[in-house]
Amino acid sequence: MVIYTSKKSASFFLRKHRKWPYSPYKARWHRIFNQQQAMQSLKQSALKPPQEESLNKSHLLSSLIHSFSIYNVEPTAKAFDYIFKTLVKTSQFHHIPSVLDHLEKVENFEPPESTFAYLIEVYGRTNKTHEAIELFYRIPKFRCVPSVYSLNTLISVLCRNSKGLKLVPEILLKSQVMNIRVEESTFQVLITALCRIRKVGFAIEILNCMVNDGFTVNAEICSLLLSCLCEQKDATKLEVMGFLEQLRKLGFFPGMFDYSNVIRFLVKGKMGLDALHVLNHMKSDRIKPDIFCYTMVLHGVIEDRDYLKADELFDELLVFGLVPDAYTYNVYINGLCKQNNFEAGIKMVASMEELGCKPNSITYNMLVKQLCKAGELSKAGELVREMGLKGVGLDMQTYRIMIDGLANNGKIVEACGLFEEALDKGLCTQSLTFDEIICGLCHRDLSCKALELLEKMIGKNVSPGARVWKALLLSSGFKLGCVETKLFSLVDSCVETKLCSLVDSNQTRLSSESVAVEQ
Repeated sequence: MVIYTSKKSASFFLRKHRKWPYSPYKARWHRIFNQQQAMQSLKQSALKPPQEESLNKSHLLSSLIHSFSIYNVEPTAKAFDYIFKTLVKTSQFHHIPSVLDHLEKVENFEPPESTFAYLIEVYGRTNKTHEAIELFYRIPKFRCVPSVYSLNTLISVLCRNSKGLKLVPEILLKSQVMNIRVEESTFQVLITALCRIRKVGFAIEILNCMVNDGFTVNAEICSLLLSCLCEQKDATKLEVMGFLEQLRKLGFFPGMFDYSNVIRFLVKGKMGLDALHVLNHMKSDRIKPDIFCYTMVLHGVIEDRDYLKADELFDELLVFGLVPDAYTYNVYINGLCKQNNFEAGIKMVASMEELGCKPNSITYNMLVKQLCKAGELSKAGELVREMGLKGVGLDMQTYRIMIDGLANNGKIVEACGLFEEALDKGLCTQSLTFDEIICGLCHRDLSCKALELLEKMIGKNVSPGARVWKALLLSSGFKLGCVETKLFSLVDSCVETKLCSLVDSNQTRLSSESVAVEQ
């Protein structure tokens, strides 16, 4: 059966259901293509130097208008972002207001809030706080709805100094009029900025406001606040431990980093037993302390002279499988030295080597110093020789310890020998110890040896103190002749050396100034 339809009904069907092709000039892809071509033209013109740049209008803005008008398309937000970033990169900040005026009064599209947040950040970096605040209030005029994003950017800018910090309450009040709802991120920005400028008290008050308003406290913010409070010089134990307990009530669980900060604060404040209590609390929270925590607590306990606890701590860290480093051994050996248990300290050095931890100069210097104080000069000398055999270089501290020990025990000649050795190695500088040696030689009627040593000092550019000259003059009064003549020649040599150094420094300064003037 064949059904015939009229010609009129068929054309009506086609008109109703057929998808007629659009003109290519009205297609979306064509508009995007033209915008891309306009952007390429804008970037090329931006590379060229301006021919006749107006005082009130940016060359880049003129290029933008010209480039997009050629392709018969409207400027885009991406184009304006390019202009702003180029002006900032080339330090043409004076052209930004004219571009903003054009964007507000001429264009019709809605620019993204990120554009204004970027400019607020730029104004903050260049100390243009007033311009940053004005731009924030002006955002609605650009057909853009401001949000907490731009508010947080402005607050972070203002909190960089105390002057801008005073403006924050006013900004928060006016932001409510602008229908911007303060969120959790705003409090986090405030707390982070306040911690950065060491205003921890204000940051804790902001945290309390955050809790009272029903916001969730971020663990990262709690950790930051605790760390900054521990770094405060005037912070007390009650403040730090009380704040830690307050954070626990808010649901904060301290980690390794947080416990380390609290332990460091307590040890620095000579509260070693309190640091030990925190270490035990740390273990009860099922957090295994690392060797750094144990070393800090060990140091604090030794400073409190609780040597029994120190031994227990050292044994405990070994049981936990922790490997002590050189600093840990040095702390423990220092505790043994304070107990005058030198034999145990020397055995501990041997144990270090067996466990693959090489003793350093600090390790040996501690033992040598305590042995010298106890009058065990022979054992101290053996340790010094052991240092040389094991490749641990003798530093200035080692020589000073040995020279002090020999001089205090009346062995001036031996101290003089070490002093000459330090001079030969170029380790010597002026100090009371070396002056004491020369004075000691003069008192023992060894003026000739003192003069030889003094001559060597001057040859190494080491200036003796006033006591040395006085002692030499007094000793030369008993034996006039060659001693006195040599003494005055050394004085002349020393004065001449100092004058030459002064002349050289002045000539260097004058030559640099003349070069600067010529440039």
